[in-house]
Amino acid sequence: MDAALTLYSYWRSSAAYRVRIGLNLKGLDYALVPVHLVRDGGQQHAPDYVALNPQQLVPALRDGGRVLTQSLAILEYLEETRPQPPLLPADAAGRARVRALAQLVACDIHPLNNLRVLQFFDRQWHVPQAERDDWVLHWMREGFAAMEAMLAASADTGRYCHGDAPGLADCCLLPQLYNARRFKLDLDAFPTLRRIEAACLQLPAFDAARPENQPDAA
Repeated sequence: MDAALTLYSYWRSSAAYRVRIGLNLKGLDYALVPVHLVRDGGQQHAPDYVALNPQQLVPALRDGGRVLTQSLAILEYLEETRPQPPLLPADAAGRARVRALAQLVACDIHPLNNLRVLQFFDRQWHVPQAERDDWVLHWMREGFAAMEAMLAASADTGRYCHGDAPGLADCCLLPQLYNARRFKLDLDAFPTLRRIEAACLQLPAFDAARPENQPDAA
């Protein structure tokens, strides 16, 4: 057991979900500390957590005396410090492809439907719910269309996003598809994404990381 690892997580956070998948794929045990993003005005804004992560976001990962933030940085850190089994391919071109797919989700789709963005629309600009939903669905649809095309056209796509072993891109894809269903996005146009999702969810590492399987699930 890697008792040094503590993950600060929220059950429905897709960024935390990515890291849970990565930890599970690497077979790492960790303590989980729930940080509820809505209750009590958002526990991520509490002074103790702000001291841990000044961005007031989840996840954060404590490894001994070191605290890491940002889901992709955390996953890359785990890859470098606990390299087996790998989340990235051995070749430079493969690593670049996987990182591009992961960043498509984490940098281009997810930030535009993040909780704090939607809260800003509501509290500062009083954007009606229907318009907020249109915003979310538009950017998810755009991102998924690009990812579908990239995966469907590449010989490097296998059972998973890259070849026949799950990796970093799959860690990012699955949580975003979960978000898409929360917002009732029609996924029929993305058969490759759905096929990869189905393959991933057959693995215990992905199933255990599901939001509904977390101890703080509400």
